Amino acid sequence: MNAEQPPQFETDPRFPSGPWTGFFLQKDVPGKHTMEMRLTFQNGAMTGEGRDRVGEFLFKGHYNLADGKCHWTKKYLGKHDVFYQGYNEGKGIWGVWEIGKLTRGGFHIWPEGMGDPTTDHLVEEADLPAPQEELVEVR
Repeated sequence: MNAEQPPQFETDPRFPSGPWTGFFLQKDVPGKHTMEMRLTFQNGAMTGEGRDRVGEFLFKGHYNLADGKCHWTKKYLGKHDVFYQGYNEGKGIWGVWEIGKLTRGGFHIWPEGMGDPTTDHLVEEADLPAPQEELVEVR
């Protein structure tokens, strides 16, 4: 009797399965349009579901560990499809989306726990003060 093997999720830290977030840009609708997703990365295939201002959608595509390239289709339920191609260099996946020859724009998505890698983070570090030595008066 063969027990069914549990699914083996991707172990590369660039492609963690779970909640992802991000945004897409659209020239005729200014601003960052946020997306919420739950993605699964397994043996070069990426699948998932999510939602944004347009509606709910399903994800289906592929990723490559050797070069970090990814491509997928975002299928809005009862609506149109959007084709994505991008690259993951360790700060999420960024690239270009397009709807046929009609329109295109940029996007950036990342694992939810990473924090937005597109914003500047100011960090300040300072050395601890040196301990003061007790001065002894010499006469």
